[in-house]
Amino acid sequence: MNETIQVQLNHRSIRKFKPEPISQETVNLLVDVARHTASSSFLQTYSILSITDPAKKQRLAEIGKQSYIAEAGHLFVMVADQYRNQVIAESQGVDTAILGGTDRFMVAASDALLASQNIMVAAESLGLGGVFLGSILNQADEVIQLLDLPEHVVPILGIALGYPDQSPQLKPRLPREVMHFENSYPRYTSILDQLKLYDEVVETYYDLRDTSKRVDKFTKQVANSMTRTHPGRLELLKFYQQQKFLLK
Repeated sequence: MNETIQVQLNHRSIRKFKPEPISQETVNLLVDVARHTASSSFLQTYSILSITDPAKKQRLAEIGKQSYIAEAGHLFVMVADQYRNQVIAESQGVDTAILGGTDRFMVAASDALLASQNIMVAAESLGLGGVFLGSILNQADEVIQLLDLPEHVVPILGIALGYPDQSPQLKPRLPREVMHFENSYPRYTSILDQLKLYDEVVETYYDLRDTSKRVDKFTKQVANSMTRTHPGRLELLKFYQQQKFLLK
């Protein structure tokens, strides 16, 4: 055990922030941490947008249906970015059709996600709190327009950061035996039995978003997730293809 691992084990999503801005020095430091994240083939196919315009923060909060997005001390939007490398290749007379393939999208999305996690760990080590915002994909086409993203650039994740004004419980995680395997993936029939105790633990967890009641069993949450999604999420492939990704 060391301080870094302790920070990681204590990760909690923070959705309520003190009205205290994050200094530009700290923002620059977090960006530098992201810049030093491992990148596939050293292509560095992601970019980071700092959203400082209050109107844009408010619109992203409306898209995500989460008011705390607008209240965060700082808001990052992580984007998969093949545009920069497209411009480089075209300047050298190289065909860039390969950028429309699934592989180059996965490379860019992975780069953005790896950098996102590094930002969060670094932020928490500095006493900040935050939450990842998959909700910005509720209407990816509006986000693309709002942030004026060129072709071969798409939003992947938002990160709301600030000085915590809440101290939620640690959310219980899946037990090792149902998500860590050796050498191959087992076809096990006892998964529901293995999750009974976990279901009981999860039911005792109170989410600060509704402190008046306990959350559903994990297995119930999984089942419910199959029946609901934001309509805009169902259009993600179309929106990404409009940005010249995932064409083949």
